[in-house]
Amino acid sequence: MKIRSSYRAGGLSALLIVVGTSVLVGATVSAQAETRDKWCKGVHLRFFVGGAEGDSFGTIVYNGAKQAERDLGPSVDYIFSGWDVEKMTQQLREAIAVKPDGIAMMGHPGDAALMPLAEEAAGAGIKMMYQNVPVPKVIARFGGGYIGAQVAQLGRALGAEVVKRAGLKAGDVAFMQGPFENENRGARERGTVAAMEQAGVQVIKINSQPGWAADPNLALPVITAALAKYPEVKAVGYGGGQMLGNVPAFMQAAGKKPGEIFNFGVDTSPQVVEGFKGGWIQLAADQQPFMQGYLPILSLCQQAVYRFTPISVDTGAGFVTPDNYGEIAKLAAGGVR
Repeated sequence: MKIRSSYRAGGLSALLIVVGTSVLVGATVSAQAETRDKWCKGVHLRFFVGGAEGDSFGTIVYNGAKQAERDLGPSVDYIFSGWDVEKMTQQLREAIAVKPDGIAMMGHPGDAALMPLAEEAAGAGIKMMYQNVPVPKVIARFGGGYIGAQVAQLGRALGAEVVKRAGLKAGDVAFMQGPFENENRGARERGTVAAMEQAGVQVIKINSQPGWAADPNLALPVITAALAKYPEVKAVGYGGGQMLGNVPAFMQAAGKKPGEIFNFGVDTSPQVVEGFKGGWIQLAADQQPFMQGYLPILSLCQQAVYRFTPISVDTGAGFVTPDNYGEIAKLAAGGVR
């Protein structure tokens, strides 16, 4: 076998001339022998689902993670937090103490809260991935990948889409509910408000209260009181799939009819699909939570077994509307969308 190499300015160009087909055939056979099922078997991971067991968004994330576990073969411990950022932080501290091979962590606590724990994980040799809410400062300092929508960009895109589809104009009034005080997680809702205010819409913020994400019915008194105080409101936005899926209950409690108010938010689920079907919901930004479950486990397995670098994927997929929700209805019923 002869190998000839040539060099050019600006880079290296290698020309390989292989004499004899047996070398190529042997290489092909060898490569095929390396492929195997359950190639991540023996790797121990901890995965943060984010919500409580059975909630609409968390269930889809969980389904994605379970599918990856079945496909790849790692041992995975699932952590449920009820969307409580303080609980998530404590659970991450406990997860690091167990010293698994890798942890897939929801980014809701934010850069400041997660930074010291990310440092501790790095010191212990634990691989980290983050999902749903980006933590760019943590990743820049201690590594890891991010699977989820770029929330600030998604929020702005959603606000602009609401203005267009709802026909809002300067002086119109809208509500936006969300965790505005959370530096990282609240970037999405702040982006939506900024885009709507840029169009001259008066946006009244409804700051999320503890427990709303886990049990949206806790928000009923606040939402209905706000609608009673501002009868001129034309659009209401919700900061997550749990809240968006509860729109029929909010509107019925306030004495509103389907389509009377333009209701919008983020995420799809069986409940959100039913909201579209009943005419209660007019727009949802889809961030594909199934991928936020599957891909972090895939990346942790790749890092642990093959020493690959972490992967990062923007899962923002566009918008679900009354015109296209039927395309994902069956997938939503199956816990995939």
